[in-house]
Amino acid sequence: MRGEIENRIKELHHGLSFDRTSCTRFLANQLRVLRTASACVLMQEIRHAARRTSLSRAQVSTLRERLFTLGAEIVVSVRRILLHLPARAAFREEWRAVAMALGARAD
Repeated sequence: MRGEIENRIKELHHGLSFDRTSCTRFLANQLRVLRTASACVLMQEIRHAARRTSLSRAQVSTLRERLFTLGAEIVVSVRRILLHLPARAAFREEWRAVAMALGARAD
């Protein structure tokens, strides 16, 4: 249990730059830490949504590389936003599974 907690702290440190407080004002640094903590919660939710894929135990940097750095065509209409992923996109099925688990609908 302790090792898992230490891994999550290390993940915050390296994957999200949790300790980056380079501003000279306290409130600016506090906002940075708060924003990073929010990103950590978001990443935990994404990891939870990816529990049935190969990314179920992935670290933050791996999730960023495989899910967020993806070229897609975005089509915006009045009622919805469509993402057209490339047919040969790496980790396409993982991306789709995570999106569906988070509430997206397939058309």
